[in-house]
Amino acid sequence: MTIRKTLLRAFLLVGMVPAILLAVLAFVNARAAMQAEIERGLTAQAEAIAGDVNKVMFERLQNAATWSTLEAMQDLQVQDIDKRLSNFLAKLHTGYGGVYRSLHALDRDGLIVSSSDPTMLGRHYVAGPVWQRVLLAGATLTLGRPSGAGPDAVLAIGTPIQFAFRDEALGQLVLEFDWGEIDALLDRAGGARMVALVDDGGRVVAASRSLRARALPLGASLADWQLRGRPSGAFEQPGTAVGAADVLVGLGRPHGFGGFAGLGLSAVVILPQQIALAPVHRMARLSLAILAATVLLTLLLASRISNAIARPITALTAFTRRYKIEPGALVAPPGARGEVGALGQAFVQMVRDIEQSQSDLMRASKLALVGEMAAVIIHEVRTPLGILRSSAQMLKREAGLTPEGRELMGFIDSETERLNRLVSAMLDSARTRPLQKVRTDMHALLRHTRALLGAQIELKAIRLSEDFTAQQPLLDCDGEQITQVLLNLIHNALQVLPAGGRIALTTRDDGANFFIEICDDGPGIPNDQRQRIFDAFFFRREGGVGLGLAIVQRIVAAHGGEIEAGESSLGGARFTLRLPRATFLEMDAQQ
Repeated sequence: MTIRKTLLRAFLLVGMVPAILLAVLAFVNARAAMQAEIERGLTAQAEAIAGDVNKVMFERLQNAATWSTLEAMQDLQVQDIDKRLSNFLAKLHTGYGGVYRSLHALDRDGLIVSSSDPTMLGRHYVAGPVWQRVLLAGATLTLGRPSGAGPDAVLAIGTPIQFAFRDEALGQLVLEFDWGEIDALLDRAGGARMVALVDDGGRVVAASRSLRARALPLGASLADWQLRGRPSGAFEQPGTAVGAADVLVGLGRPHGFGGFAGLGLSAVVILPQQIALAPVHRMARLSLAILAATVLLTLLLASRISNAIARPITALTAFTRRYKIEPGALVAPPGARGEVGALGQAFVQMVRDIEQSQSDLMRASKLALVGEMAAVIIHEVRTPLGILRSSAQMLKREAGLTPEGRELMGFIDSETERLNRLVSAMLDSARTRPLQKVRTDMHALLRHTRALLGAQIELKAIRLSEDFTAQQPLLDCDGEQITQVLLNLIHNALQVLPAGGRIALTTRDDGANFFIEICDDGPGIPNDQRQRIFDAFFFRREGGVGLGLAIVQRIVAAHGGEIEAGESSLGGARFTLRLPRATFLEMDAQQ
């Protein structure tokens, strides 16, 4: 569990911290980039609006300068008796579709002589203070500051009417320009944004609907924004003056149009930061959602990966502890992939090798004990046994021996023979003879062994089958000792099989090994005894000594092979011999 938690923390630290840092960095960069783009857009919009206003004002001033020089204006000399000038002004008013509220022609005393509005005739025109003077097309035009509120706001544009033939003012032409046209222009250009038109002093001379809705009057001052002398561009500003929180402001200075430098009016586009950065905030929320999903996904993946890594290590640890408590319980942990799996397999193999080494050492110790015992038996037992057997055989020939005596002599003879076999078996197990390897046909050796046991096979009517499928039966081995192995294994099968039993001899091979299998349909070998049967002095059959299979294993091991006990397809015992053919292959290579 500790390994899993450590791996999980490591995955989160390695995977999530960089992801969070990258997400924060991406958000900061995106916010800065988006704000910069918005500011560029505000500036471009403000400059476009300022240019549009400049164009409109140029057209209005151009109208005033041109109309004041028309011939119809000379009717002012006769006080427009026939109303020709008034009619002309009315047509101009109608033709411009409400751009002008009214058009007036004044005499030198300020009396309205001609007008597009008949109700104004004969009245004195009251002009407000002069706001700006503009020289255009050789005419000097005077502008009053826009007056009125909302739809009633007008801008008065006045220009002198000169006598046709002398340099003297005949009167004045006054055009009352509907200033609402400028407000409408700001409404169309600004859309949802707040737009204002300001003079050099920072006073508002026109405003869009969104600003008018905030009760921003004409003449309101934005001097705190320090617009004077500031070039076109965008900046952040507290929005108290327009009834908002922090705002982004785009300032656009007008450019000249047709030689007209402009009235010094600048366009200001105002956008609350909350609205301007709403896409960034949405992106931030989306990023947080993605980050949360990434965290959950990383947790799931990290948990699975840490489990996959920690599980074989934990299993290996449990295997080690279990082996410490029960050395014989070698249940290998579940297999794993990669280096951890290789480590587990190597460790399990090492433990198995240790177990095998301990088993081999125990067998060697027992065989060494057998050797010591055999030396004593040779000296102390075999000679008396021979004497006893010879004596018993001679006594059996005595003519006066009773039947009971003959039976007793038979017992002595058979038992001394059994003791002699025991001594011989112990001597065989203790005797170590160097291998005399020669190239041997294993199939021929198997058939020879069958022939040696032919009498016993026929006596019990055993059905012995052969299935020799090995492609290369030649093998370098000690034929005499391998014959002893085969005799021992087949003889053991004959002893446990009832009459009519079955024995199957099979062979197979691969590139490096030769395999022999001896199977029967007898009682078989229990699972818990399949390793112990090769231990010295372990026996299951009544009258057995427990040395035969120990000798078999020693001979097979001396040849570099292995022997394994298992269950046969016939239902009984199966012994599988693996004999390496390395020596045979090396000799072939040398030849």
